[in-house]
Amino acid sequence: MENKKELRNWLDAFGLTHPLVIAGPCSAETEEQVLKIAHELKDTDATVLRAGIWKPRTRPGNFEGVGALGLKWLQKAKEETGMLTTTEVANPTHVDLALKHDIDILWIGARTTVSPFIVQEIADALKGTEKVVLVKNPVNPDLSLWLGAVERLYSSDIKNLGVIHRGFSTYEKTRYRNNPEWQIPIDLQTKFPDLPLILDPSHIAGNRTSIFDLCQTALDLNYDGLMVETHYDPDNAWSDAQQQITPATLVQYMKDLKIRKEISESQEFQTKLQNLRAMIDIADTQLLDVLSRRMKIADEIGKAKKDQNVAILQNQRWNEILGKMILEGEQNGLSEEFILRIFKAIHQESINHQKKVISE
Repeated sequence: MENKKELRNWLDAFGLTHPLVIAGPCSAETEEQVLKIAHELKDTDATVLRAGIWKPRTRPGNFEGVGALGLKWLQKAKEETGMLTTTEVANPTHVDLALKHDIDILWIGARTTVSPFIVQEIADALKGTEKVVLVKNPVNPDLSLWLGAVERLYSSDIKNLGVIHRGFSTYEKTRYRNNPEWQIPIDLQTKFPDLPLILDPSHIAGNRTSIFDLCQTALDLNYDGLMVETHYDPDNAWSDAQQQITPATLVQYMKDLKIRKEISESQEFQTKLQNLRAMIDIADTQLLDVLSRRMKIADEIGKAKKDQNVAILQNQRWNEILGKMILEGEQNGLSEEFILRIFKAIHQESINHQKKVISE
């Protein structure tokens, strides 16, 4: 993707004055359900109707979608409401059926993005298409896999591309179903600023109570759109009931969300921002100095352990440090999640330093 300018800015064609909104149920359940939701969304900010037709489930026995029959329901919804349609495709057969039913936007799911072989098969099936193709991040926090999937599609002469950030799986318990890892999509956007970036707050949150805040964060970070799972009866949805909201709630969210300006021309603002950024630069340098001193102490600890043939990892000491830092962090307005991330990284670097000393 060296010539990024060849990417078409397909979002401009919609002529929207607000971020793109993709909404609809996690799963297409019945024709009546799809049409009812579509009609409740048609006069809202939602431009695209989404519905899962084929549902890759983590474990067997859960509802896995109605299959190709649901494509006809999406077609009918488009005819009746004028909304564009989108669904997930996970193999070339899905691609062929979706194209035959004139689905406007196809997205590649997180479980598919992790497999370069399957992504390549889908890219070959879509070769040269004018349809918009969106790529969800892989389930694991791997930027290279995400970029690789986009590059495979681009190499198949697919120019209407975009990405969906739906969060990343983690073995650690967090407040989210899938941890957002905001830095990863920021890194992606830095590499390819012309690639539209859409947030899927439903899969990040795993519950409807966090969706609004995630949407606002995305807008604060200049995301281009939102994909929100929407159902007229969320509690009785056949899949992911807890993370869906009603169309009426979506309407209210769009009224309440604040769209930030990318920049302000105010000279006073520019001066203040420049001064604050200078302060950040100084603080960052001080942080590096402190971390460097800490690692030099870790080197000395490594030497002492080597002399006495003592193991590097001391679990009791590590747990004491972590507990103390979490409490002190909270007193200083820092979240437990942030403290855990920072000090686990520091601890790992300390272990690396001690290993190097002991192995010399």
